This record gives sequence, structure tokens and C-alpha cells, in this order.
Amino acid sequence: MLEVRELAATDRAWKLATLRAGWGSVHVARLGQLLDAGALPGLVAVRSAERVGLCTYAARPDGLEVVTIQALEEGEGIGRALMDRLRALAVDAGAPRLWLTTTNDNVRALAFYQRWGMDLVRLVNDGVEVSRRVKPSIPTEGAHGIPLRHELEFELRLAG
Repeated sequence: MLEVRELAATDRAWKLATLRAGWGSVHVARLGQLLDAGALPGLVAVRSAERVGLCTYAARPDGLEVVTIQALEEGEGIGRALMDRLRALAVDAGAPRLWLTTTNDNVRALAFYQRWGMDLVRLVNDGVEVSRRVKPSIPTEGAHGIPLRHELEFELRLAG
């Protein structure tokens, strides 16, 4: 059984290691800004006492932003469970939307976010180049050999 709970102090070392493994650092870049995901609140997915997923988020004036999401086992419903719980948190907080930024190479995530109910609301042409200025370690080629160039914003409207 999969359980999703808020990160606890005892999860901190695991959280930081998981972020570094997935992002090369605890810092992520999007829209030309460098964010410290290690300092953000988050959710952890747990199955049989093993941590199998992580999501970090930030409350913004325009909604709840998904900063990172990592399923350590793909195709097992971990991402969906994390997003479902995050949606509930956003609704409880009265957030008008749940949103995130991803890159053009992330084809698996693009499909997932749309199946989950999110809409593509913005394309930032060559946005990754701007983000590379604050995080030079972002590669030029992403998943499936796709040039890593554009940032895409997805959202789920929650209220208003």
C-alpha cells in the first residue's frame, strides 16, 4: 500500500540525497530563477516502510507551485499519489491553482500532467538557456536525445 505524508525532520537527509540524485543538486532552475528545493516543504510517498517518491512545493501568491517531483519507481502510481495529495493541500489552502514548470524533453511527464488534468498554459521559448545562466550544469540534451531548450508551464485551476 502506498502512503503519502508530509516530510518530517527525520526525512531531511533522504530528501537532500534524493534531490541531488535526481537534479544533480538541491537547487533547481526554472524561469531563470534558482530555487533551493532542499529548503522547501514537501511530501514523501512510502510503500512498505520504504520511501519511493518525493515532491517539493512552494506557496506563491498565484497558487501552489510544484517545484520538484520524483517517483523512484516509474509506472507504479507514485507520481499520481503525490500530485493527488498536493492538490488536496492546495484546495485546503484556498490556492487558485496548482502549477509547475517542466522542459520540452520531459515527454513522459508531459503526458502524465495532461492525463492528470493539467493544461499547458505557457511556452517559454529558449527558457532553458535563461535558466542555464543561474544553473550552468543543465545539460544541452535531455531525455531521448531531445535538445533541452524550452520551458513549459502546466496548471490545474482549482478556484475562481
